[in-house]
Amino acid sequence: MASSKSNQDIVHPSSDPSIYQDYESKWSTLPSDSAGWVQRAKDVAAVLAPDAAAREKANKTPRAEVALLKHSGLLKILGPKEYGGGGQAWSVAYQAIREVAKGDGSIGMLLGYHLLWAFSSSILGTPSQIAKWTALITSQNLFVGGAVNPRDSDLVITADPNDSAKIIFNGSKHFTTGAAVSDLIVLEGSLSTSSFPESGGAHIFAYVPTTDPGITFSFNWDAIGLRLTESGSAQISNVVVSWEDALGWDASTKQPLPDILGVPFATLLLPTIQLVFTNFYLGITLAALNLAAAYTRKSTRPWPYLSGGARETVAPAEKATDEFYILSTYGTHHAHLLAATALVDRANEGLSGLFAAYAGNHTRDNRGEVTALQRGEISELIAAAKIVVTDVGLKVTSDVFEVTGSRATASKVGLDRFWRDLRTHTLHDPIAYKRREVGRWVLLGEIPTPTWYT
Repeated sequence: MASSKSNQDIVHPSSDPSIYQDYESKWSTLPSDSAGWVQRAKDVAAVLAPDAAAREKANKTPRAEVALLKHSGLLKILGPKEYGGGGQAWSVAYQAIREVAKGDGSIGMLLGYHLLWAFSSSILGTPSQIAKWTALITSQNLFVGGAVNPRDSDLVITADPNDSAKIIFNGSKHFTTGAAVSDLIVLEGSLSTSSFPESGGAHIFAYVPTTDPGITFSFNWDAIGLRLTESGSAQISNVVVSWEDALGWDASTKQPLPDILGVPFATLLLPTIQLVFTNFYLGITLAALNLAAAYTRKSTRPWPYLSGGARETVAPAEKATDEFYILSTYGTHHAHLLAATALVDRANEGLSGLFAAYAGNHTRDNRGEVTALQRGEISELIAAAKIVVTDVGLKVTSDVFEVTGSRATASKVGLDRFWRDLRTHTLHDPIAYKRREVGRWVLLGEIPTPTWYT
């Protein structure tokens, strides 16, 4: 049963948005080109990085950090320029996610999820719905969260007994990343076959105001990593949505539009978010190696002993930066990260190219031209990138302690948060299934069947 308390009644510690107020005027002018947008993301990371360890230890609801993202303009990096957005490609947005994650993995993740949900109407909606929601989200600089966790039971959608033009969502979700600090929340549910016997339990996505009294957040996110993402549970009770806002549905016939939801393009929502994951994983990993290197240069001590016995002719290293094994480790991880970055950038450009070539808006709608093969090829490239970044990331964020020393385990250093952040989210969906997917593509030429995780 839903709690009788509203979201405002629940007592929970939140960060104070006023601490970043100066950036509203400092960043009042949006960047004019892709390089400027990437630099803006780096500027945000520079603000977040110095106290990232202390901030995640405090584990407060990230209202201030969301305000910082709003001040930066990054929330509307993908938004059309006609509505006051940046008009940038997804490849630029992915770079921005990566850069912000270098400063704080949680905030990079929040930015990535927001961009995915804000863009959802462009994948799933009709041209009029795309215009409505992109205009609103961009012009008002709204932050969007989601309650779309496929491992939970679907929210149940029933008919509104008082208004045939509306439907009602009910249910709960264990994970709702960013939703508690959002302005809009994406709900996803399946039509009740008792209310809609011909529907076959079809799914509907819709945006609703986060202030809807039927949405109650538990503020119970307390994982070992990504602690500032406010990814806890929510109860959805009698939230009313107009059929007009059911993305990709015909409000008059109450049927999904086959030329929008029945084509491969509609399933690009899943590769898009998998690449969001991959980019903030990469940002976290790069930041771990950078912080470790700075620590090694400043604080790591060389080992004073050698193990070669009496015949050893090499003296102990005078500085940690002269230690053979330290140099070798940094060199190896740097090389692997260069390769991982190149692969991720290739995936970024590939998916971005699809969105640039096939779009749904008031001037054109050629989304139906994307083939299953095109969708499958980009999905496998993204899966490969995620495999590589997961493997390299978990290795690097663990190995950094080998080259920084025991004193680097002090909580004030904060070097542990990178591994904890990666370990937390890389469990989102088993990487073994990505390996299997790519293996079937390589050996059998099979593209994956679209699923909630593929």
